[in-house]
Amino acid sequence: MATSNDIKNGTVLKIDGQLWSIIEFQHVKPGKGGAFVRTKMRNVVSGKVVDKTYNAGAKIETATVDRRDYQYLYLDGGDFVFMDLDDYDQITVAKETVGDAANFMLENQNVVIAMHEGAPLYVELPASVVLEITYTEPGLQGDRSSAGTKPATLETGYEIQVPLFVEQGTKVKVDTRDGNYLGRVSE
Repeated sequence: MATSNDIKNGTVLKIDGQLWSIIEFQHVKPGKGGAFVRTKMRNVVSGKVVDKTYNAGAKIETATVDRRDYQYLYLDGGDFVFMDLDDYDQITVAKETVGDAANFMLENQNVVIAMHEGAPLYVELPASVVLEITYTEPGLQGDRSSAGTKPATLETGYEIQVPLFVEQGTKVKVDTRDGNYLGRVSE
């Protein structure tokens, strides 16, 4: 058992048999009354985000989460196959567990998989990845303004919005948290 004073980003709590990952926390010490910890946490399985407040020093139950480096190998039916970079063991992770990370994963890409009691909880990608645009409408000549955007399909099959001047075959940097275009990448 830990106390609310031990809370930090990434801590995984066990509440009513479910696992919740801390996204944000803030220790608050008001002028009157006791101190408390305000948290924002995400359900590891469903992705639901809730706010919860704990009194300072309150007992909380933490879960042991093992984060390890894996390499994405291939898609097997609807499941994803990863290889542990330490011992080369392969694991299969369900599409539901991979979630939106599948939109930005290419074969042989390194990821971090969080495991709890041998079961994969979620797949964590780097903050941004470089992907090639496989299809987009041609931009108009001379249209170099940043005013408009157009849809573009990435090599993973995911569609994002890019500026009008970006062409097919261009490598772009994409934010893996929200799918936003971050810029072109020169080779």
